[in-house]
Amino acid sequence: MPLSMSEGVAVSSIAKHLYDFLPASGNSITSFPLAAAQAGVAEAWPDFKPSKLHGVTKMLTWTLENRRDRFSDLILAIVSQSVSYRGNKPNPLTRAEIERLNQLLLLVKFKVPELHDETFLKALAESIAPTPTREPVAVVKVSEPKYAELTQKLLSLSTLAPQPRGYAFERFLADVFESFELAPRAAFRLVGEQIDGSFVLHHETFLLEAKWQNEKIGSAELRAFSGKVSDKATWSRGLFLSNSGFTEEGLESFGRGKPVILTDGLDLWEILHRRLSLVDILSQKVRRAAETGRPFVSVRDL
Repeated sequence: MPLSMSEGVAVSSIAKHLYDFLPASGNSITSFPLAAAQAGVAEAWPDFKPSKLHGVTKMLTWTLENRRDRFSDLILAIVSQSVSYRGNKPNPLTRAEIERLNQLLLLVKFKVPELHDETFLKALAESIAPTPTREPVAVVKVSEPKYAELTQKLLSLSTLAPQPRGYAFERFLADVFESFELAPRAAFRLVGEQIDGSFVLHHETFLLEAKWQNEKIGSAELRAFSGKVSDKATWSRGLFLSNSGFTEEGLESFGRGKPVILTDGLDLWEILHRRLSLVDILSQKVRRAAETGRPFVSVRDL
């Protein structure tokens, strides 16, 4: 059975968390493909040579969709091999990593008793507090009822016909930006162009372009919006929000160094579903764009 949207988001988070547990290949004793074989789901690992993160995501997804009864065995095989693989390395598997894994597994309705065993957890290395890699940002969150309300509104948008959905999407985004104290302004029209709105992030004004359509956004639309932003004051910035995402070719052709950051529908879902701060996420996207020139970095990769 295909995964639901929330399960798909959870699997992405689990795969990213498991990334450093094992190698993808090059080891005849411990690796993700060997763990899959040990759990009786060898076919879950893709036949082609994927990137490790893509391979782990595919492996977890295939097992949940086709052999859900073996999912706990797969997780246990990964953890067991990781204890051995990382046991003699500078970064042995830690209790904190397993406790975080246990939290993520609950999102796909799994609780593996062996991973909650206190004797096992005490045998793991103690966690070391990570060194902060970025300066703290004032985190603005909303109340739990408001998160739930916005999440439900986002889900209900998909049931609407295209034209009313477009207007509803604009109203929904205004509600989201207002909830996170970003001072949104409604759509406005200048000579020859339409702007879907604006908001203020850390005293900087961002123009907004929002699209909900079946097709992913390509380079032509990205360049058109970037041109709108560049034609305004030199301190203007832009956020292009496409529910369906962006084509790889479009991102490649759009290039780097533009005064625009990008967000997709999955980013929105993760922010609301995981109770994250939109202010914090946008701030991180701005910094990552400044550091790398990349206009789009997903919430999962921040």
